[in-house]
Amino acid sequence: VQLQASGGGLVQAGGSLRLSCAASGRNLVGITMGWFRQDSGKERVFVAAIDFIGGCPTYADSVRGRFTISREIAEGTVYLQMNSLKTEDTAVYYCAAREGPSRRYQSEYDSWGQGTQVTVSS
Repeated sequence: VQLQASGGGLVQAGGSLRLSCAASGRNLVGITMGWFRQDSGKERVFVAAIDFIGGCPTYADSVRGRFTISREIAEGTVYLQMNSLKTEDTAVYYCAAREGPSRRYQSEYDSWGQGTQVTVSS
C-alpha cells in the first residue's frame, strides 16, 4: 500500500486540524489504517486506527474524545479530525497500514506515509 499524508499545519491551542491519508496500490479489504505521531527526540506512538472496510476505530487514551478517525471508502482515504488541540499534540504525524486487525505498535505496520507536521501553539 502506498500512502500519502497531508493536512498538517500551525494552529493555536484549542483549535482544530484535519489530516488526510490517501491509500493506493491494492485492495483495502482486510487492511487497518492507523495514525502515529512522533515528537522530537521521542519514540513514535500510536494515536488511532480503523479497519478500513469494517470501521471499529480505536484510540490512544491521550486523544480519545478529542480526535476522530474516519474513512471514505470510495476515495481510499482515511482522515484524522483533531479538535481541542493541546500543545502536547505537537508532533510529526504519520499514517500507516497493516494487513489484519488494529494494533498499537509501529513495528506491526507494514506501510508508512511521509510525515506531516502538526504544531500547536499556546
